[in-house]
Amino acid sequence: MSPLRLLSSGVKGVLEPVAYWANNPFTIAGAVLTTASAFSMIYSWLVWEPTGVSPYAGILLWLTLPALFVLGLLLVPAGMLQRRLHAYRHGLVPLRFPPLDLNSPLYRRPLAVVLGLTAVNIAMLTAATYRGLHYMDSVHFCGLTCHKVMQPEFSAYRDSPHSRVACVSCHIGPGASWFVRSKLSGTEQIFATALDTYPKPIPAPVENLRPARETCEQCHWPAKFTGTRMLTRQHYAEDENNTVTWNVLLLHIGGEHPITGKAIGIHGVHMAAGTTIEYLPADRQRQQIPLVVLRKNGGEAQAFVDTEAKLAPEQTRAPRRIMDCMDCHNRPTHIFDLPEVAVDRFMAAGSISPALPFAKKRAVELLRLNYASREEAADKIRTNFREYYRTTYPQVFQERTREVQAAAEAVASLYLRNVFPQMNVGWGTYPDNIGHMNWTGCFRCHGGTHKSAQGNFITTDCNACHNVLAADDPSPKLLKDLGMTD
Repeated sequence: MSPLRLLSSGVKGVLEPVAYWANNPFTIAGAVLTTASAFSMIYSWLVWEPTGVSPYAGILLWLTLPALFVLGLLLVPAGMLQRRLHAYRHGLVPLRFPPLDLNSPLYRRPLAVVLGLTAVNIAMLTAATYRGLHYMDSVHFCGLTCHKVMQPEFSAYRDSPHSRVACVSCHIGPGASWFVRSKLSGTEQIFATALDTYPKPIPAPVENLRPARETCEQCHWPAKFTGTRMLTRQHYAEDENNTVTWNVLLLHIGGEHPITGKAIGIHGVHMAAGTTIEYLPADRQRQQIPLVVLRKNGGEAQAFVDTEAKLAPEQTRAPRRIMDCMDCHNRPTHIFDLPEVAVDRFMAAGSISPALPFAKKRAVELLRLNYASREEAADKIRTNFREYYRTTYPQVFQERTREVQAAAEAVASLYLRNVFPQMNVGWGTYPDNIGHMNWTGCFRCHGGTHKSAQGNFITTDCNACHNVLAADDPSPKLLKDLGMTD
């Protein structure tokens, strides 16, 4: 027998039972399901972009349809296996399967179609997997799919300096291992959301977050010498004139000096090469730090213990955290303001006019009231702010109606931006460790109570981090000289 006839006989020996077992409802349904979902996916790819649809439509198009496609593919062999087992169990296996003649176009053409469709299915599955993963890595998916859960964080993200940085860049970073770990964590979060067992508010900081050296430092370079930067802040008093004062600081950000190589300034001391700082947090939010361990260039470690903390010996051996960017910049993207700070910022920008009498005081009062819902809050804040000027300062209201309206909208937006009762997120829920004016911040370690066995204290010298050029000054000469104020 010729090799061609042997091959033909062998192929027929395989395809004849396959064709026989495939004639069952499950296999046919799988083929229909796969075909229908394939055409639907192709159409969705041609018509829509992942971020151009609602998050729930996105789940249907980029996640559910591929899942149905795979389900259909699995039903095809599952149906064949089920029919085969049933036939063997009941003695219904034919002595001879219906013949397949590969020399006949009647069989060769279907075989070619099957092989072609198999190649198409593989290509479709590959494309669907890529599109699905791409969608799950999008800001659209992260921020809007679980709207109630992520609403506070997503609102803060959109108003942050990192609003054009994808969530996965910081929360996952490059590499397959962290990608897999994040998807496993996401599966747990899906069940928590579905069962309404997730914590409210979302706990911060995030446990087991990837080290900042593998995420933040893909863009930032803490050890790079930055030198000194000037920082200005405006503060408005809660008096009739909204009296403005200025605070001006020189921040010694520092780094590694490009010539001497010496580590100076905030970044240099904390993040220079060869410097490792470990600390022991006493609470989940890492606001109480009873133990700090400093090691430079592989030398002997120096431990600083908070003399006011009652630290048991076994606690000093508890797991410590290696300090990185996130220990000071703990809210780099998801920043929530306090009312006074938020109003100062809006008044400095002109969103709330300082020309309106008692604007600061009235805005803060309205923001700090309790409301039944965000919708009620926005409505009452707008109404009560306008009504205050209409009844108390009718002339101001008449002459500056547009400013009053704009300020009312701005104050309402501040509430909507920072308060989310359904997630138990209110003013001050999330501390910000940059500085030490509104939160303990730097004083968690630099409070003057951390002492080493050698009798050394962690520095409390203000000038080590900044020089105060103006403090609560209504008209700093420096800013006038620089042309920044009148």
